[in-house]
Amino acid sequence: MAQLIVRNLENSVKTKLQKRAKRHGRSMEEEVREILRDAAKAEKEAPPKEGLGTRIAAHFRDCGLRPGEEIPEFKGFTLEPPDFGE
Repeated sequence: MAQLIVRNLENSVKTKLQKRAKRHGRSMEEEVREILRDAAKAEKEAPPKEGLGTRIAAHFRDCGLRPGEEIPEFKGFTLEPPDFGE
């Protein structure tokens, strides 16, 4: 097993860790181990960062367009709200 030494930890952080460990019924050392395990697991399982546009494009990638066929952009097109008056 590896060891890790953390120097210059603020007293307020240490106090909060002690309180958190007490709430979970663990020693402070075990609480820190659990926090580090969770952080390492979350890092490993995090999906790759991609933007909304990339995700939307991936969702509609197989929508049936033929190679070279594109959906036109509506730049400069303004939408007018419908008139529901009689």
